[in-house]
Amino acid sequence: MAIVFKQETFRDDFSYRNSPENIRRFPFPFHEDAYMYSVNMEPHVRGQAGTVYENLIDVDEHYVAEMRDRALVLAEDPLRYQALPHMMSAQWDTLELLMEEQAAGYPDHFTLIRNGDQWRWINRPLGIDDSFTFGNLSTLPYEPFEYITRQAQGDFCIVDQRNGNLWMDAGMVTTQADWSLDFDLGMNFMEWHGPVPLAHQIGVFDRALKFLLNLQQGRPTRRFNWTMTINPRLDTSPENYPKWGPDRATVTPDNVGEKVHLRVELQTLWRLPRSNAILFVIRCYLMNMNELVTVPKWARRLPRVLRTLPPELVDYKGLTRYREDTIAWLSAHDDGAPTSPGIWPD
Repeated sequence: MAIVFKQETFRDDFSYRNSPENIRRFPFPFHEDAYMYSVNMEPHVRGQAGTVYENLIDVDEHYVAEMRDRALVLAEDPLRYQALPHMMSAQWDTLELLMEEQAAGYPDHFTLIRNGDQWRWINRPLGIDDSFTFGNLSTLPYEPFEYITRQAQGDFCIVDQRNGNLWMDAGMVTTQADWSLDFDLGMNFMEWHGPVPLAHQIGVFDRALKFLLNLQQGRPTRRFNWTMTINPRLDTSPENYPKWGPDRATVTPDNVGEKVHLRVELQTLWRLPRSNAILFVIRCYLMNMNELVTVPKWARRLPRVLRTLPPELVDYKGLTRYREDTIAWLSAHDDGAPTSPGIWPD
């Protein structure tokens, strides 16, 4: 079924909004009325129609607008895309994976035609129709990883596995929640997770690394991460902190509903076939509080989660300035009723 793509912005006038249909498919990350870090991995398999799990690579109504925003970020800062030289095989792996999944999940919008190593890729929403030779860098306008991730929602990192660890050796990162590809490139798994509070002490990352080192081809896995952000801004990078950091001081009791956004990352991890690297997909979803409280279950649960967060997480996620105003605003929509298990609307 064809998607109706929205014309909207993630900067300046911030015209981004979710349709009622998109609100219902939003991946609300809290399965109960409290939250603490955990490995929380599960198999990444196709799920119920009308959810973000319907296809393994999700495309939604914000696709065209997000790709335009990515192009703006890259024009301003080309270092948001980087790949170390030894990652070329993994780049072609990623191109193949994303083309296959988008074409299989959304045939009205994407077509992949293969005749041996002669490939044709048609991306109708972006007006792209390119023929190229798979494995031949000179036949594409960009490196293969950059080419396809300019056409896929979310951020993408490729981590190489060696010496009993994972190393971040390539990335397309324009929608990140306050971390820098340029800083993290070449770091290992424990190094790039170093700033996260509490999780190291309770062994979350030790268990996660052990799990990922044994990730098998054809058996991708997924987990949620989340934070909150002010205004529907995709690019909340350290490099651009002067643009978005001051927004945290603009929240008032009267504008919580419009300005405060829940920012959810559906993170999926894929073992790549030729390179044996792991593709880390970080798909970002945004929803403001006005939209969120249209789902009664979420309206009850979110203030309860925010109220019980450990202080270390409040500080790490940058919620300190506006958490109390947000809890007060949301509490007016919490009728005190029990919430049902799981993340989806009742």
